[in-house]
Amino acid sequence: MKNIHKTLNTKTLAISVALALAAIGVSQNVLANDITTALTSGTASADFNLRYEEVSQDNALQDASALTLRSRLAYTTGKVSGWSAMMEVEDTRIVMGQGDYSVPQTGYNSGIYSVIADPEHTELDQGYVQYSSETFTANIGRHVIAWDGQRFIGHVGWRQDRQTFDGVSAKYNPSKELTLNYAYLTQRNRIFAEALDQDSKDHLLNASYQTTLGTITAYGYLLELDNSTDSALDTYGVSFVGSSMAGETKLLYALEYASQSSEPAAADMDADYILIEAGAVFSGITAKLGYEVLGSDDGIYGFQTPLATLHKFNGWADIFLTTPAQGLVDTYVSLGGKVAGGAWTVMYHQFEADEASSTVDDLGSELDLSYGRSYGANYSAGIKYSAYSGDSGRVDTDKLWGWVGAKF
Repeated sequence: MKNIHKTLNTKTLAISVALALAAIGVSQNVLANDITTALTSGTASADFNLRYEEVSQDNALQDASALTLRSRLAYTTGKVSGWSAMMEVEDTRIVMGQGDYSVPQTGYNSGIYSVIADPEHTELDQGYVQYSSETFTANIGRHVIAWDGQRFIGHVGWRQDRQTFDGVSAKYNPSKELTLNYAYLTQRNRIFAEALDQDSKDHLLNASYQTTLGTITAYGYLLELDNSTDSALDTYGVSFVGSSMAGETKLLYALEYASQSSEPAAADMDADYILIEAGAVFSGITAKLGYEVLGSDDGIYGFQTPLATLHKFNGWADIFLTTPAQGLVDTYVSLGGKVAGGAWTVMYHQFEADEASSTVDDLGSELDLSYGRSYGANYSAGIKYSAYSGDSGRVDTDKLWGWVGAKF
């Protein structure tokens, strides 16, 4: 009997091992099949933007012109248990030799022509692994992050080489009304190919709650360069953006306040940000009146938004990509609507210093015009013009753009 039990135990062990190995083999085959299915069931996409840009400034630089083609090719896999991956390559080329412009940040024609910030480049635009469920999404790798209209965190998508970030980001929706966002960034991939990419240790926190009158958002953006220097920029703020109906007129409103502290090696600086915007939609026209203040600390330091899509704000001529030390007050009015199947916008800005000095007070004015439309699901075209009238040492600047785009 003893030998029989021993034989049975041996057989049982052998059967168990065989079943375990079979299960492992099955699970490996299932996983392999899932991965194969994910790879073969993914989607490929292409995005092309051919743009002409012209810049004329009232200074010693020669007028600039550029005809560039930006191409993006991407592939996104299918999902395996909520997991997927995405890879996208971006390339910008000068077309037909139309490259009479300067990109000082990369050394291209530096100091000869006015600046057009579209260097030739080829790079990995996005490459990340994603996990997603009904309430949670996380990305690991290089990807686009664009929050709250991109006033503080954006992709600078107007330029041919858009801004992306290396790191981890997560989005959690515990309810339909509440959204929680967090990101930790290890590198900022700027818009000048790899010339000004920055290693960082940035923490981005953003929480929003939808009410019947609008969305309340609180945020903290803690930016720090990872370059062995004491360079921190901390911004905390809250905003309220919404709309309501008054008869057949839709009322628009936005309020925002933020406080910023900058800690360079030399001294600590503090500045505030204020936005008040009101508008209405009536008879197909959208009208807005806004007052935006990027404050100053005693005329020495101006409130900064280095990771924003800056082209969207304070004028399309891009005069104030860096806030002056005296700060910036932007009073603006805009009108927009639709005609001939496309959308038009007219915008006027009046700029002044937040803390004026004997040499810096009135910072000029700007008129912006645009028209764009889509042609079916795949094609688009547009034209855009900006005229800045300078003051306090800033030169008059005119810019013109025309573009056609295709997405597949």
